[in-house]
Formats: sequence, C-alpha cells, structure tokens
Amino acid sequence: MTHVLDHAPWAALTGAHAHLAERHGAAARYHPDVAPFATLSPGSGARGWADLAELVGPGVEVAVAGVDAAPPDGWTVVWSIDGVQMVGTALASAHDRDAVRLTAADVPDMLDLVARAEPGPFRERTIELGGYLGVHRDGALIAMAGERVRPPGWSEISAVCTDPGHRGQGHATRLIRAVAAGIRDRGEVPFLHAAASNTSAIRLYEALGFALRRKTRFYLLRTPA
Repeated sequence: MTHVLDHAPWAALTGAHAHLAERHGAAARYHPDVAPFATLSPGSGARGWADLAELVGPGVEVAVAGVDAAPPDGWTVVWSIDGVQMVGTALASAHDRDAVRLTAADVPDMLDLVARAEPGPFRERTIELGGYLGVHRDGALIAMAGERVRPPGWSEISAVCTDPGHRGQGHATRLIRAVAAGIRDRGEVPFLHAAASNTSAIRLYEALGFALRRKTRFYLLRTPA
C-alpha cells in the first residue's frame, strides 16, 4: 500500500492546494507564479505523461516530483537530482517571538533574500502555499522559512534560508522549529525534502529530530516538441 507522502504533490494539488492548481486529466501542476512543480496521478502511467504534456504545452521545461517512474520516450531530461524525504516526528517544535509572520507586502524582501541565499525555487506567489516566518535585523529580512506542499495530515517545511552574512547564529534551527510549531497547532506533521548530496543540511535535520522516510528523485524535464 502507498502512503500519502509517496505522492505528496498530487495529494496537495487535489486537496489543500486545489485552488492553486492547474489540472488536466491525470496531471496537475501549480500555477507558474506559485511554484514550478508538476506531478501525475499515482499509477496513471503513460496516460498521466500524455496529460501533463498537453497541460504544459510542447517543448516546455517543467519540474516534476512525486512520480513513480522516469519519463517515457520523447521527454528530455534536462537534469535529475537524487533526494531524500524526511519526517519530523521527533522534532522539538517551539514558537519564537523573533520569528514574525510574513505577508504579501514582504514578498519583494523575500525574493531579494532568496536571490542571496539560494534555497531553491521561490516565486512571487509562493507565499500563498502556507505560513512563512522571517527574522529581521536593522529592518532587513535576514532569514526565513515556510510551508510548501501540504498533503492531508502533513505540511512540508521549505525555503529555509539565511543571508550569508548572518549564518552560524542558529536562525535556521529556530525558524524550522517555529514553522513546525504552527504546523502542529493544526494537528499536522512536518516533513521536508533535501538533495541527497546536501549532507550538511541532512545532518542538521537529523539533529533536529527528522528521520529519513524514503529516497526520491526530482526531475527538470522538457515536454515532447
């Protein structure tokens, strides 16, 4: 039997994030202003890939996650990354007075921080995926973390980043715990993804109480022309 986290993007796009989704048959993706990710209905096979090609359009690059197998002939793998999925069942969560709720008015500062810290994909409407918290110093946003994919009963912690000039001060740890506290207040469990090669981040997550659940793979693909 499969677990909801085996196909977390599909569960989110057809559930809590359905209002942010574009869907065609057995394929779904986030609106491009929200996130670059697309996925397929579990077990849909060739039909799902055909529906995704029609949804995205010919010759277009799209990030794909939560799929059962590599893409079929005709699709171009631009790159693929081995990843890990970790669950925070033993994570000690804690609200933090320094971590303030970020709003749409903060998006320009969030995008500026993302450009400096490079935590991964972040778009103008990514903040709509869930709650984001930030730490400010002298009026500047220096660290943040928030929520991304939200399958039933779970919420993914993402966009954890700190300005290079303020690293080594524990901001990431505090923000992860603070975001997790908000997730647990809703009765959900935090989880996250990381590149398998990012061993320093994985060590941090393990020290905080995250445990490896499964290995996965992320793709950037180009649809058939």
